[in-house]
Amino acid sequence: MTADAIGRRNRMVLPSASAATAYQRQWFADLKQRAADGDPVALVNADAPQEILRALDIPYVVNQWWASVCAAKQKSGRYLRLLADRGYPADQEAYNTLALASTFDEDPPWGGLPPISLVLAETTGDALRKVFEVWEREHGAVFLPFERTIANHQDPRWWERIEDDWEALIGTARIDLMTAELTGAVKHLEMVTGRVFDEERFREVMALVNEQQLWNRAARDLIARTSPAPITISDSIPSVMIPQWHRGTVWARDAARTFYHEVRDRVDTGAAPCPDERIRLMWVGTGLWFDMGFYTWFQEVYGAVFVWSMYLAIAADGYIRHGDDPLRTLAGRFAAFPDMINAPPWAAEWYAKEAVHNRIDGAVHMAGTDRRGTYFVNRALEAAGVPVLQIGGDSGDSRGWDAQAVQAEVSEFIQTRVEPVAARRRAQEKGTG
Repeated sequence: MTADAIGRRNRMVLPSASAATAYQRQWFADLKQRAADGDPVALVNADAPQEILRALDIPYVVNQWWASVCAAKQKSGRYLRLLADRGYPADQEAYNTLALASTFDEDPPWGGLPPISLVLAETTGDALRKVFEVWEREHGAVFLPFERTIANHQDPRWWERIEDDWEALIGTARIDLMTAELTGAVKHLEMVTGRVFDEERFREVMALVNEQQLWNRAARDLIARTSPAPITISDSIPSVMIPQWHRGTVWARDAARTFYHEVRDRVDTGAAPCPDERIRLMWVGTGLWFDMGFYTWFQEVYGAVFVWSMYLAIAADGYIRHGDDPLRTLAGRFAAFPDMINAPPWAAEWYAKEAVHNRIDGAVHMAGTDRRGTYFVNRALEAAGVPVLQIGGDSGDSRGWDAQAVQAEVSEFIQTRVEPVAARRRAQEKGTG
């Protein structure tokens, strides 16, 4: 990683982004105290059904959140070397292994993770299964896996049906399997913790999640139709994702509502991080945690604003579910979750829909070692009239990141391919306005 990237500060304008970060620090301190008092702590992958833990009041850390903290603290290169020193691969699932690697560090961020007793994750690929099996080998944590299933049929416009017609869309066999796995996980968690799963409490958790995502949807749609954009992804990512890791709580629901109203206030007053916005960009891929300031330079030079990331968009489209059986409804939330953001045609058509909805002029697609569906996403975006630049990089591995080289690559892309598209869009909107 180049020296320019180290220490480049991320600019946040929303109070909700700063408030979420402050809340997360206090929550983490409280979590470590609960662990010290004897509570078991779970590590949960982002695509695993965290809601059952919430209903059982089992504290948990989200694997990808902790990875983002490690990367932001410029620890990713060192941590991957620690894995290699122990004989583990350092070139597979880097983003998903940083939390594990941090447990081998004598001076980890925020004092390090508390002892992990349980690990919950979907096994999206052989390598990922092995990552979580290592938690058992190294730390004695019990691994509760969820199978990765594939649909026999696909509806590329899944977002139009997913809230209520999820069983027909995903398939009964897939829902049956995950429901059975959830039932087994709940029984195991009750047995090892002595807690009792309360269905009424679980229904409250599920309802709060739906409310939270409705506020995120309102914010997504507001940003999509507003020029200049009221915020950039430097604000939306922390304002959305930290509450997302607390889904099913009143705080998270209220944080999403606050985020929307802050965006609404900026729209009403005409506040914008780039008043001279000329280009609207989307960032495809996980956040560039070790260099979040990377995005700002382009708005200063080209009036090019990164207005879209998958985090707010998938919150808006991917989580809301309605159903009479809450456990089966939770299966309907997660049985096809990887399809939405990775697998063709669901992911490809969704990214293209989001690009059109947000009036995107160009997409920068960071594709690392995990390139599931990359080709199809790029093809769908190009077919929608959105030029794509695919760059190398991995949000969990800063070792090969050359900020100056990538900055030059994105600059050329903007000048040669994106500016003509943006000029046509502005002309069309002016003509219809």
